Amino acid sequence: MLAEQMDAVSHLPSLRTVLVRGTGDTFCSDSDITERIGAEPDTVEHCFHWTEQAFRAVERCPNPVVAQIQGTAAGAGCRLALACDLRVMAGSARIGMPTARLGILPSPGFAARPVRLAGPVLARQFPYTGQLPPAAEAVTAGLANLCVPDAGLNDDVAALLADIASQPSTALRAAKRAVAEAAGEPSGRHLGPAVSYADLQRGIALFFG
Repeated sequence: MLAEQMDAVSHLPSLRTVLVRGTGDTFCSDSDITERIGAEPDTVEHCFHWTEQAFRAVERCPNPVVAQIQGTAAGAGCRLALACDLRVMAGSARIGMPTARLGILPSPGFAARPVRLAGPVLARQFPYTGQLPPAAEAVTAGLANLCVPDAGLNDDVAALLADIASQPSTALRAAKRAVAEAAGEPSGRHLGPAVSYADLQRGIALFFG
């Protein structure tokens, strides 16, 4: 769904920017791990492939994509946020990749996003430890652009969007292309399975134990 929506709006000639946000106090929940209990390995692999295509669609959008993050952006939520161009976090929000405990096997494309933003040191630390740094720490690390008070999140994001929208669309698209080329696009290669099936099932059992 997200991939189709992003590809559709990307063709709008008047497009200046796109906002990605959740509802209520959640930015984007991770996959429902209860659906993985006893699931066939091929089904699990297909789910990870499908979600990665959604994140790639966000990156393909020719105009800036802004993530408005409240609550916790973990796992798939973190990957979605990192696929956006700019991230504005509420002060109480957290972000991270506690993936190893569930046997998830990061691909080079998966790892490229935090490496480009925070560098290899922190890109290793967060998945290794499962930490979910708070917004202020995420900004310091380079994983987010702004940390704002919870009560002002909507207004601050609206002001940022207005600033972006005041720029010519052609210039915005050129800037996004230039930065993407300079930073290096995610490889998109997938050299192996997305998940260790046995570890995933053990991790789910521990989670609910």
